[in-house]
Amino acid sequence: MIFAIIAAGEGSRLAAEGIRLPKPLVKVHDEHLVDRLIRIFMNCHAEEIHVICNDLTPLVSRHLEEIAANGLNGVRIPLKYIVKSTPSSMHSFFELSPYLRHRPFVLTTVDTIFREDDFVEYINHFEQWLQEGGDGLMGVTDYIDDEKPLYVGTDAEMNITGFYDNDTGHLKYISGGIYGLNHHAIETLNNCMNRGESRMRNFQRGLVKDARKLKAFNFTKVLDIDHASDIRKAEEFIGLAGKTADNE
Repeated sequence: MIFAIIAAGEGSRLAAEGIRLPKPLVKVHDEHLVDRLIRIFMNCHAEEIHVICNDLTPLVSRHLEEIAANGLNGVRIPLKYIVKSTPSSMHSFFELSPYLRHRPFVLTTVDTIFREDDFVEYINHFEQWLQEGGDGLMGVTDYIDDEKPLYVGTDAEMNITGFYDNDTGHLKYISGGIYGLNHHAIETLNNCMNRGESRMRNFQRGLVKDARKLKAFNFTKVLDIDHASDIRKAEEFIGLAGKTADNE
């Protein structure tokens, strides 16, 4: 499996609240956000990991250079990274796309926090869905703590029927920023770019427009690190998740 991380945002809201480290290097339970994802991906047998970071925060690119050269926690990492500032997450995805166009992949944003056992189950479901002829398995959650959530419409079998900016009164899930896709999704991405679109939610709508076979996978909870207070929430959630796993 190929994994990719969008880590090119500036983290301006965190900086305004006194967090001096760039977002990919913010620590949750003494682990950098980007390192946590890389570790989890390696535990899921990553063949390749691709990361894009911006050229405004050289601390991040130096950190990735160190991992590529020397590994992470004693483990060699099949890491490749791009240093380039982009105007949106979808543009960052486009920069990563040449490395993702031939095999299935999982893409996340760098500040996505989830339970590790949820993610392992998600990968298993994604691989099964691909075998059944599916095009994508999108991570969703019914935990809503987002300033501008993207609501996800589903049917009784968790097939995705649409993506919506507002809850129409019957929508249970929101997007968790975790995208498992086959290589056909790159064609949809190119179509979106040609139309001048620039948001990941428009890409997701494009997948529906192009009749891709999408299912949703419900994560217990997914958090984003947008504010300083989110770091505490993430640490509490990860700590609680760890205790729950130990008791199972």
